[in-house]
Amino acid sequence: MNDWIPRIPVGSWVSDAVDWISVNLRFLLDFFKGTGIWLNDLVTTVLLTPPPLVMIVIFAVLAWLVRSWRLAVGVVITFLLILSMNQWTQSMQTLSLVLIATLTAVIIAVPLGIWAARNDTVSAFLKPILDLMQSLPAMVYLVPAILFFSIGVVPGLFSTIVFSLPPAVRLTELGNGSVDKETVEAAESFGATDWEILRGVQLPLAIPSIMAGINQVIMLALSMAVIAGLVGSDGLGKEVVAALGTVNVGRGAEAGLAIVFLAIYLDRLTAALGTPDKFNSSLLAKWKSAREKAKKKESAALAA
Repeated sequence: MNDWIPRIPVGSWVSDAVDWISVNLRFLLDFFKGTGIWLNDLVTTVLLTPPPLVMIVIFAVLAWLVRSWRLAVGVVITFLLILSMNQWTQSMQTLSLVLIATLTAVIIAVPLGIWAARNDTVSAFLKPILDLMQSLPAMVYLVPAILFFSIGVVPGLFSTIVFSLPPAVRLTELGNGSVDKETVEAAESFGATDWEILRGVQLPLAIPSIMAGINQVIMLALSMAVIAGLVGSDGLGKEVVAALGTVNVGRGAEAGLAIVFLAIYLDRLTAALGTPDKFNSSLLAKWKSAREKAKKKESAALAA
């Protein structure tokens, strides 16, 4: 069938490439694996060492500082529910994976997005790669991840980073590329260098778009929690996989709810940081405003 079309062995090429990387870059893969395990153990230990009630208070205070007291109350209620469902340890393990994956993705994505916004060739080169990364089913990433890193947390981290990276690159490029040209020209007319324009003009104006990209990275990383559980990553994903294997609806529902609560919490935090009007209504912004008023009064008193 279809003898008139020659078969192109794409699968064999990909398999050969993966085998070559596994053999010739083993030292680099082992380094990444060791670093990933160390980072995950470190962050997980930090999150699990304090008593759960102390961590809940910390999460609530952070929500109050960044957003509002209403979010803080919601955090207390939902995180106490996570604790009551005996999903606290698994939730912190999942949060650790999400934090590491998000930080790694942002470190890679933001410079790439800035570079793409300033160079059309780079943008054209990255676009099909990002399309491929976003279009491939998430399960496909697990195959090379397991071959590279074996079973454990690192394949989950690898798959999560690759899967969640594209939105951050795209939105960083969009944010920097949509900065008003007249604003940039005004900075240039005052003798600002490219670095000064990027740091003082483009990046501050692109912050909402960059934060939206980080928000998407977090949401996609959480959506990979279950898939990461398939390859042995500890956390809520492992709970969902275990519930699926035993057809335990209750266990799956509890783990699923814990993922939802974490997602809502992280979404509200990043949305507030990326939206000035929401962030300005927070306790932290009010404290800054009060401090500025106090400084003005001191200056007026000294002037008098």
